[in-house]
Amino acid sequence: MPWNPEIYNKFKDLRYKPFYDLMDFIKLPESSSAIDLGCGTGEQTAILARKFSKTDFLGIDSSFEMLEKSKSFETNNLRFDQMSVEDLAESDKKWDLVFSNAALQWSDHHEILFPKLIESINPGGQFAVQMPVQKENLLNKILYQLAEEDPFKTYFKGWKRDSPVLSMDQYAQIMFDGGLEEIQIMQKVYPIIAHDHDTLYNFISGSALIPYMELLQEDQKEFFISTFKTRITAHFPKLPAIYAFKRILLYGKKR
Repeated sequence: MPWNPEIYNKFKDLRYKPFYDLMDFIKLPESSSAIDLGCGTGEQTAILARKFSKTDFLGIDSSFEMLEKSKSFETNNLRFDQMSVEDLAESDKKWDLVFSNAALQWSDHHEILFPKLIESINPGGQFAVQMPVQKENLLNKILYQLAEEDPFKTYFKGWKRDSPVLSMDQYAQIMFDGGLEEIQIMQKVYPIIAHDHDTLYNFISGSALIPYMELLQEDQKEFFISTFKTRITAHFPKLPAIYAFKRILLYGKKR
């Protein structure tokens, strides 16, 4: 699906806060290898590569549009490649750090994928992942509700993307079974203060809304957008509004 880096980066400051929180978990040795899964434009991978300058970083993403922005960030210890997380998980490459910020919510079957990713970590290596808790976030709930209602259900031919994000208990078990220790799992709210309703619509339009919009004709898009904005207004009647955007952060070190 085509991503628009300009729309996504409108909320760069908000998207960076959980990245820095996740990065604070990490301690890397002088020489190691690391991969950033779903690196997007590569800006955050570049921050990691500067902080851990003795580490060789590979950033991967399936989006050509996003990776076009990454070329300027390449250095001696940082390169990028177009590849899916699923293909990477099937390879036999080993890493000292598997890192992913706000990307693995786009990959299905976490109960299968996450054990494979953890298996790819060298002894003493680290696992650090952050994802939005889509099922609990209000804008996502509005999206799921609309997708179940006609005429949109008909427009989407009954399709709806169910979030693959599991519970904290499930991730704890997967990480423990995978041989991780020093496990830290937390859910944190990153509030968005919106002075108008378009801000809330624009935030979700740059991410979770993308695969839905691809399925609509132009006239259907207009109706869907106007309906979505009406629902947002109904759910956030008072301005400025606070949107309690929830994210899950996972960290562990391989025995």
